[in-house]
Amino acid sequence: MKRRVVITGVGAVTPLGNDAFSTWENIKNGVSGIEESRLMDKEKVDIHIAAEVKDFKPEEFMEKKESRRMGRFSQFAIAASKMAVKDAGLQIGENAIPERVGVWIGSGIGGLGEFEEQHRRFLNKGQRKVNPFTIPMLIPDMASGRVSIELGAKGVNDCSVTACASGTNSIGNSFHAIQNDKADVIITGGAEATITEMTVAGFTNMTALSTNKDPKTACRPFDKNRDGFVIGEGAGVLILEELEHALARGATIYGEVAGYGATGDAYHITTPPPEGEGAQRSMALALTDAEIYPEQVDYINAHGTSTFYNDLYETNAIKAVFKEHAYQLSVSSTKSMTGHMLGATGGLEAIFSVLAMRDGIMPPTINYETPDEELDLDYVPNVAREKDINVVLSNSLGFGGHNATLIFKKFSE
Repeated sequence: MKRRVVITGVGAVTPLGNDAFSTWENIKNGVSGIEESRLMDKEKVDIHIAAEVKDFKPEEFMEKKESRRMGRFSQFAIAASKMAVKDAGLQIGENAIPERVGVWIGSGIGGLGEFEEQHRRFLNKGQRKVNPFTIPMLIPDMASGRVSIELGAKGVNDCSVTACASGTNSIGNSFHAIQNDKADVIITGGAEATITEMTVAGFTNMTALSTNKDPKTACRPFDKNRDGFVIGEGAGVLILEELEHALARGATIYGEVAGYGATGDAYHITTPPPEGEGAQRSMALALTDAEIYPEQVDYINAHGTSTFYNDLYETNAIKAVFKEHAYQLSVSSTKSMTGHMLGATGGLEAIFSVLAMRDGIMPPTINYETPDEELDLDYVPNVAREKDINVVLSNSLGFGGHNATLIFKKFSE
């Protein structure tokens, strides 16, 4: 019999708040975290809007000296992880054995900002001016490594690097690791901090970003006039825990991880295949893994990037998997408010999924003004909606053809 896995803590650093719960309040109220960028030199790029973390003080979560030796994405990961551990009431070494506590935090790109800065130093000032911590600053696995060191977690230490599916793959892999008795607790999710001129230039030349100059309305998933995503940053981390372990220490349980599916498109480096064939299989695998019928799903937190093909093919994939029930459930994209946080997005959207179940509230897709005749599902337009939610499905789809799906359900003994 498979071991059951529950969520006992959440933590986040986002464009809408530097903790999970203020972020969630803003999500429920349809607040956008997208603004004019403060991180980029606007003379160097054509697109000046982004969903940036604001007023973040790393020294509140770690020693100032150490914070200067790590990438911004690792700082976010440590902060979110410490908040999640505190929320869970987890005391590693007291109510959890260090060797049975793992860390699995994904990042799609890692410390690209730090790489750019050190490359400029190398070109302008030579080898001796390059920071000796450059490599640990930029490699994507260092978020997990740093969290492990800070918290004393000695179990599995891993990092899924699957572009925009990184956080979701990390959570899914952690779920299966606990199921298979490889750990009792895993600190898991995603972290990203890549709002830089080079990143934005690359995405701009790829024609992936919105060219709408109004920050508050630029990200409009499933709307007919969508024209690209808005880049974001931050971290979302959850504490996954084996059920009996959680009950033994009297932990509060947000919900249960029920299923996980992951597939590859084998189609194109950036564009999903027609009808979202890979996403269809990912959702179907997650449903099978969870032993849940499609008709039991109440709400889908969609990948919903506000790009033409993603929104169309994800919608078609949902209809292919859920058939008539696709018109009974609700689908929304919280990226309309957070922007696309790349490898961190799956971690944060997993948090939204479990809080939606807890509160009985489906978050809205804001900026939905003009329906697209090809996109005909209930996208919870503009205003959150109350509903008793028992099962949530969350999708993340990444460049390279990575598809990942998680299913959460309300906890009952």
